[in-house]
Amino acid sequence: MAQVTPDDARTTGRPFVVLGVSAGIAAYKAVEVCRRLVDSGAHVAPVLTERATRFVGTATFDALGSEPTQTSVFDEASPIPHTRLGQRADVVVVAPATADLLARYAAGLADDLLTTTLVATAAPVVVCPAMHTEMWEHPAVQANLATLAARGVIVVPPEDGRLAGGDVGSGRMAEPATIVDAVLALLNGGTTTTEDLVGLRVLVSAGGTREAIDPVRFITNRSSGKQGHAVAAAAVRRGAEVVLVTTSGLPRPAGAEVVEVETAAQMEEAVLSRAADADVVVMAAAVADFRPKASADTKLHKSDGIPELVLEATNDILAELGRRRRSGQVLVGFAAETDDVSGRARSKLAAKRVDLMVANDVSAPGVGFDHDTNAVTIFGADGTVTTVPLSAKGAVADAVLDRAAPLAGRSAS
Repeated sequence: MAQVTPDDARTTGRPFVVLGVSAGIAAYKAVEVCRRLVDSGAHVAPVLTERATRFVGTATFDALGSEPTQTSVFDEASPIPHTRLGQRADVVVVAPATADLLARYAAGLADDLLTTTLVATAAPVVVCPAMHTEMWEHPAVQANLATLAARGVIVVPPEDGRLAGGDVGSGRMAEPATIVDAVLALLNGGTTTTEDLVGLRVLVSAGGTREAIDPVRFITNRSSGKQGHAVAAAAVRRGAEVVLVTTSGLPRPAGAEVVEVETAAQMEEAVLSRAADADVVVMAAAVADFRPKASADTKLHKSDGIPELVLEATNDILAELGRRRRSGQVLVGFAAETDDVSGRARSKLAAKRVDLMVANDVSAPGVGFDHDTNAVTIFGADGTVTTVPLSAKGAVADAVLDRAAPLAGRSAS
């Protein structure tokens, strides 16, 4: 891609993100963080510690970032690159943030380009710890994190999972999508520490259901579950108690209760059995409208001839939620369309008795199924219309929750 100078980034209004990478095995994930930030429209200036280059090369970040990678205070003509970076930054994100990096930052040490930039900036800072479980749980590490958090540094906590060397435990760096969602929340005027959904119970569905033809074949759709998972992750980050009912194999949002299902019937049972306790229900799943009336017990073979596939309608989960809804509960539906998006969304909004209908044109480039981005229009039962231009799905998730949260406790029946 063509590289853009920092001054160009300022004049075009692109957010300036300093991406710091310290020396941990999770440095390879920072490549995906860089790519996603650039794809979201940010100007990304990669800054690697010298030891980080033992885990990942600068050439990769040169190719994916918005300007050449820097590793030293003496890399460029400017005698004070850390000041340039710190002053221009709209946000500084460090991924991974090792125990050593966190200790030096907490102590105010500035002995390389990354730490001098951290000390020199007044921009929001996001750190994404990554280390072995024993290190993560060490009192010194936790004390350093507490010190940084008290200064306003935002911590994207690590997840449980497989670690270097085959161990399993806490300390695995958060997934790139989670990190990018946190950064974009800051850039969009939000804050990853705002917990405006505390006390609310949010139920989210995600993914496309699978309806069996025989033991090896099924009818499904192109939904990846990314938007639903993004809504669940955003709701957790904003303090809600979250249940995610999903068909997707995507990483599970840390802090959410996850219920795995496959078919429309399983989705229906899981959602309806939990909906009564939810303050907000977000039906982001792409539930099959039809399923085979009968599924073969054994694999069908071409030599047996073409089978007659008889379909029947599945139950409309969202419509049933509308019929069962309790006073004060907020219902949010999704309408993935390819034509007459506005008309179809408004019709579904009224027919299914929901508060909000989130509609998108999945035939448009970069929108909807299996993309990391989305563009939606949120129609409200009160006549309001909110347009969200092409954005990362995390930003869309926050926009949906921004509309839903004020309705909790006072939605129409």
